[in-house]
Amino acid sequence: MYNLKLTYFHIMHFLLLSWATGEIRTPAVIGNHMVLQQNHPNPIWGWDKPGQSIEVTISGQNHKAVANSKGYWRVVLSPMKSSNSPKEMIIQGSADLKYKNILVGEVWLCSGQSNMGWGLGQADDSDLESMSAKLPNLRLISVPQLGTQKPQDDFIGKWEQTTPESVINFSAIGYLFGRRLHQVLDVPVGLIDNAWGGSACEAWIPRHRLNQLAVAKPYLETWRKTEAEFDFEKLQVAYEKNMKAWKAKASVRKEGIALKRKPRAPRNQLTGQHRPANLYNGMLNPIIGYGIKGAIWYQGESNTGRGHAYREVFPLMIQSWRDAWQQGDFPFYWVQLADYMNEAPEPSTEQTWPELREAQTFTLNKLKNVGEAVIIDVGEGRNIHPRNKQIVANRLVRSALAKDYGREIPHQSPRYQSMEIKGNKIILTFDHVGEGLYCFDIPEAKGFAICGEDQDFVWAKAKLLGRGKVEVWAQSIKKPIAVRYGWADNPVCNLYRRDGSVTLPMTPFRTDDFAMITFGQ
Repeated sequence: MYNLKLTYFHIMHFLLLSWATGEIRTPAVIGNHMVLQQNHPNPIWGWDKPGQSIEVTISGQNHKAVANSKGYWRVVLSPMKSSNSPKEMIIQGSADLKYKNILVGEVWLCSGQSNMGWGLGQADDSDLESMSAKLPNLRLISVPQLGTQKPQDDFIGKWEQTTPESVINFSAIGYLFGRRLHQVLDVPVGLIDNAWGGSACEAWIPRHRLNQLAVAKPYLETWRKTEAEFDFEKLQVAYEKNMKAWKAKASVRKEGIALKRKPRAPRNQLTGQHRPANLYNGMLNPIIGYGIKGAIWYQGESNTGRGHAYREVFPLMIQSWRDAWQQGDFPFYWVQLADYMNEAPEPSTEQTWPELREAQTFTLNKLKNVGEAVIIDVGEGRNIHPRNKQIVANRLVRSALAKDYGREIPHQSPRYQSMEIKGNKIILTFDHVGEGLYCFDIPEAKGFAICGEDQDFVWAKAKLLGRGKVEVWAQSIKKPIAVRYGWADNPVCNLYRRDGSVTLPMTPFRTDDFAMITFGQ
C-alpha cells in the first residue's frame, strides 16, 4: 500500500497537477472497486470545466448535472439494493470516466487516533489474520494524514479489495469490524480508514463550532498563542545547524568516545494532529457526503487531561459530522478507553482517565443512535495500544448488528442506574444486566470503593443481590454517601453481565458529582 504519512507538500503537488488539466475528475473516494451504501441516495460529485454538461450512468440510472462557475458538479444516485455483482459507472463530461467493479452494500467510517489507526500487522495473531484476509467483496480505502486549516476536497488514495497484502497496514479494528459485518450480513462492505495517532478530538471539529463552546476556550486560547508565536522555519534552521555540527563530530569521533544523541528534526505543530480543525479540514472534509451507514471511533487518550471539557467536545464533534453529512443521525459507535498505566494501591481521586471514560459514557444520553464498547478488561498496563483488537471490534460490531441490522444479541455493558443508602451499606441498581451480573475469575466482586462525608474513599466489599443489584460496604465507613467502581487509570475490576457464553464488562462509574480534577482544562 502507499505511504499514508505523505507530507502536505506532496499531497498539494499531486492535487494541483490534477486540477491544472481542467478535465473531468472525481475525488479519490469515488472510483474503481468502491462500495456504495445500499438503500441510500448516494451522492456522486467531481469537477470539470465550468459550464460543462455531466452525465452519470450506472445500473440503468441516468443522472445529469452542469459544472458550476468553479467547475464543481454533483448528482445523487437513486437508492440501490445490496449486490455482489460488479457494476460499472460511466461519467461523461469533457472526457469520459469509467469506473469498474463497483459493489453495493454497507459502508462504515473508521476514525480516531492510533488505537483505531493501528494496523492489522500490529494486532494479536496478525499472521493468521492476514493470511486469511481473502475477501474480494470487502473493500478498503485509507485517507492520508493531513493537518491543515484549509478545507481539502480530495486526497491520494484508492479503493482496494481485501487481500493479505492490502489489509496488513489497514486499521485492525476497522477490518475486524467490517469482516464480521460482511460475514454475518452476507453483503459487500466498504471501510474508510480515517485515523491519525495522537490526534486530539478538537482537531476533528470545525473551528467555528469550537469557538461557540465555552469549555473549549482554554484549549483554543493556547492554540491562538501557538499560532501567533510558533516559528517552524526558525526551528528548522536551528536543527540543520545542529545536525551539521553533529555530523562533523561524528566523522572525527575516536573509537570508545561516546557521541551525543543525534538531533531530532522539529515537528510543525501548525500542520499536526492537535491543532483545532486541522483534521476535520484535511482528512474528513474530502469524504463528507459520501454515502455511509455509520462511523466507529476510538479516541480519547490525547484528551485525558481535558475530561470535563470532553463531556461537551465529544458530542459536538459527532453532531458536527452529522450536520455536515446531511444524512440524519447516522449510527456512531465508540470505544471507551481501556485500562492503562500502573494499578492504584489505594482508591484514587487524582487520576484523569476515569473522568474521560465518564465523559464518553455521558454521551450515550446526549445523542441518538450512539453506542459504547467498554474494554476496561482489555488494556495493557505497559502498552497504550492493546493488541487484542479482535475483542474490541467484536464489542463494537455487537452494537451495529443489534441496533442497525436487527440481530437480537447482547450489545450493551451494564450501567449504573441508581443507589439507595441503607444504614452503613449502599444498594446499587444497574440496567443492561442480561441474565444477571457475574464476577469473573473469583466469586468476590472487585473494583468498588466507598466514602463517607469526608469524601475519602476506601476499598469496599460487594455482594451481588438478585439480577441487577449490588450491595457495597466497608467496615470503616459508618455513614456512606458515595460509591465508585473501576475509577482508576488501570483499575482491578471483575463485574460483568452474562448471557450464556457472552460476557460484557460493567461500565466504570461513580455515584457522586464531586469536583473533577480536569475542570477548567
